[in-house]
Amino acid sequence: MEKGKIKLLCTPPDTSIKNAIRTLNETGGKILFVTDAEDALLGTMTDGDIRRGIINGMQLTDGVSGIMNTKFFSIRAQGPDSLREAGQLMQKHLISHIPVLDDNRRIIDVISWLDCLNPETEPPHKARDKFRNTVVIMAGGKGTRLDPFTKILPKPLVPIRDKPVIEHIMDRFFINGFSKFILVINYKKEMIKSYFSESKLPYEIEFVEEQDYCGTAGGISLLKNKIEGAFIVTNCDTFLEGEYSDFINWHENHNNFLTIIGSHKEIEVPYGVLRMNNGSLLEINEKPRIDLFINTGTYIFEPDLFDFIKENERIDMDKLIERVKTEHGDRVGVYPHWGGWFDLGQWDEYKRSLKKIGEYPDEL
Repeated sequence: MEKGKIKLLCTPPDTSIKNAIRTLNETGGKILFVTDAEDALLGTMTDGDIRRGIINGMQLTDGVSGIMNTKFFSIRAQGPDSLREAGQLMQKHLISHIPVLDDNRRIIDVISWLDCLNPETEPPHKARDKFRNTVVIMAGGKGTRLDPFTKILPKPLVPIRDKPVIEHIMDRFFINGFSKFILVINYKKEMIKSYFSESKLPYEIEFVEEQDYCGTAGGISLLKNKIEGAFIVTNCDTFLEGEYSDFINWHENHNNFLTIIGSHKEIEVPYGVLRMNNGSLLEINEKPRIDLFINTGTYIFEPDLFDFIKENERIDMDKLIERVKTEHGDRVGVYPHWGGWFDLGQWDEYKRSLKKIGEYPDEL
């Protein structure tokens, strides 16, 4: 690895978790190296380490020293057998990077599994999985926040570059290994069906029609006896970046009944915030930034969910989640997600997302 890239991936132990997330996003790296003032390696940190730390109660303002992995694998100095040694470690422990250290534990190189590839070497991770889980897209709403656009088109067919938003969503799921989709439709449903009847797409699409609008969650009741196993529910106006397989694996590994995908958002309060005590001013915090995890409108449910919705019941997702939490409180989890999350359901976000998405290659 180039020395300049290694330097970008090194961070001191007092760096906040929030800044570590930002560095991972900006560099596109899969790992960060925590080093001391003499550049000696103290620990490593991956996306998974950050996620586990947040789940265990760490705050985004806490330093990375509390979540770094101090039991990392490394090799000493470079030699004729260094690639082979690094490759064996990556294969055995299913890791993707091995730092090369000098006698003072300073990083002189980083070997990735790509560096080790040869006709007899496989990458230290499985090939992209193919998932049988159904993806349910709630596509029946009127999209009133996008008026007057949605007076003409249903929200799922609002264009992003050369395709409607819903096709972009399905394409992203498809490249992540999901190929079975059910669209719950209502408003201008014939236009949606007509569009897909004329499109040759590499995945399976089934339509379920609401007779009356059933809220943001009620239409799920129409899927009873159509789905086996855990299934994903998502809105028709949001994009998520990341490895979607991580969502399913997280859900299964935590034995969740319901997993909500929550995305990190930094919200700037456009005012000076006053902190007071008994009417006296303690301090003014000018335009503070608040870290929140926002509901992205993407969920993973177990099939027993259908027991919580009456047939043709009108219910919104927040109320459905409350019902589930009442009975399965310890099995309602949140997957902490960071990176790209685009909400296309309102004009300001739609325009910002268009600008951002325009920077992406055609697979989006």
